[in-house]
Amino acid sequence: MSNRIIRLFEAIPYWLVALTARLALAQVFWSSAQTHLANWQTTQYLFANEYHVPLLPPGFAAAMAVTIEVTVPPLLVLGLATRFAALVIFGMTLVIEIFVYPAAWPTHIQWAAMMLVLMAQGAGAFSLDAVIARFLAGRRAVG
Repeated sequence: MSNRIIRLFEAIPYWLVALTARLALAQVFWSSAQTHLANWQTTQYLFANEYHVPLLPPGFAAAMAVTIEVTVPPLLVLGLATRFAALVIFGMTLVIEIFVYPAAWPTHIQWAAMMLVLMAQGAGAFSLDAVIARFLAGRRAVG
């Protein structure tokens, strides 16, 4: 590739990369929550018979998974507590990969790549995390 093309790629702002990852992950987990909430009896059946999560009773595992699926996507969309939100769904994805759907690793590794970017670099400039950081930096400069 020519240097000009490489410079164009390098000019892609990180906030755009982060926003894209945040929205993609939010959509995946929000959609899953909506499916689980649409029929709670089916969800409980799946957790009891198909989604074998060790050491957790199926009802508790279902409630915990749906709680994560409902709470994390809005955080990602807003870019609020992004590193923590990405860490939570990273852990959930690891559990799904290891214990539930190990053959789905091609999908899970794509999700994990986006989560790792967000954990390593944060939400980017177009986020509430950035607004809060700027506010706190201004308060430190004044006080």
